[in-house]
Amino acid sequence: MSAHRGPGRRPGADRLRPARLSPADVLRVGSVGLRARRARVVLSSLGIAIGIATMVAVVGLSTSSRADLMQRLDRLGTNLLTAEAGKDASGREVRLPKSAVAMVERIGPVRQATATADVNAPIRRSAAVPEERTAGVTAQAARTDLLSALNTRVAKGAWLDRGRERLPVTVLGRVAAERLGITAPGEKIMMGDRYFVVVGILAPVELVPTLDRVALVGFPAAERYFGFDGHPTTVFERSTDASVEDVRAVLARTVNPGDQGSVTVSRPSDALAAKTATDKGLTALMLGLGAVALLVGGVGVANTMVISVLERRAEIGLRRAIGATRGAVRLQFLTESLLLSAIGGVAGAGLGVLATYGFALAQDWTPVVPPWSLAGGLAATLVIGVLAGLYPAARAARLHPTVALNAT
Repeated sequence: MSAHRGPGRRPGADRLRPARLSPADVLRVGSVGLRARRARVVLSSLGIAIGIATMVAVVGLSTSSRADLMQRLDRLGTNLLTAEAGKDASGREVRLPKSAVAMVERIGPVRQATATADVNAPIRRSAAVPEERTAGVTAQAARTDLLSALNTRVAKGAWLDRGRERLPVTVLGRVAAERLGITAPGEKIMMGDRYFVVVGILAPVELVPTLDRVALVGFPAAERYFGFDGHPTTVFERSTDASVEDVRAVLARTVNPGDQGSVTVSRPSDALAAKTATDKGLTALMLGLGAVALLVGGVGVANTMVISVLERRAEIGLRRAIGATRGAVRLQFLTESLLLSAIGGVAGAGLGVLATYGFALAQDWTPVVPPWSLAGGLAATLVIGVLAGLYPAARAARLHPTVALNAT
């Protein structure tokens, strides 16, 4: 007599069904192989760690560099324009009017204007040095308001004030002081045929780096000792940020109404901002190298998983023999691949952050690591883990229990 089936019970309802692994069981089973082969885990995940560390560090350092540049631009100001004398249609040097600064100051939005001028005065360390050995340092005349207009300062000593601008004294740019061997104010250098006392050394002039290589004297001193005619060579002006482009449009014809085509108008901050563009090529190259390292790491993980399947055929056969489904075996090895990649990804992200902070602090930058770079790096490791584990997992799932057990 067959057993009585209660109401609502269907035929086959009492058959056994494969047990499903909980997420905790999946992690435990997937980590068995990693715990048993720790040295191989470290070596296999190293490639992924290097790739992720490279990508995070490149993005972090690029972002930190750009943030530092933006801070410098904010500090220096982006509202500085320069008008420089060029050549006319016949190729002759143009001289700007002596009243160029006064005319620029009459432009409504202009807040400040100043000027420098080239001076014909060979510079030597002493009279014992031949005149042709100028050490790459040139002489320029400067107005007393130059420092405030350029938002720079004197690193050592003093600047040219109303009294000093008439005396045989000079202020050297940072590079000029190094080339002449001047380390402190009070020393003398030969300008033309007479000695000038160095009263100051400038800090680096970031907006106008050409001033780092010159020796500056006052306009009256240049006229008195070198026969300077008083015509400026370069005019600097600052206006309101909102009116920079408007001033730029009229600056050339204001500085030299008779021949505005011979005047070159530029915005020095554009040169600093252009540095971010030059960094893009290097950043792309480094990201490419990081991607290659990541690919190599993924191949290493795949290779490790294939070898693991070959070494653990007895384990796979035993699990299949006691009831593990192909899906459960496939999930085990796919989880193992993901864990292996995740270890490399987390380690690489940590190394990338440390490298970014270390280098940025060494360069006196504010370290910046975009959260998206970390999230993207970890997401890349998961993708690599899945791709690297698909074939080994499928291969393990296809092993027949009898074949796997007989292979031992």
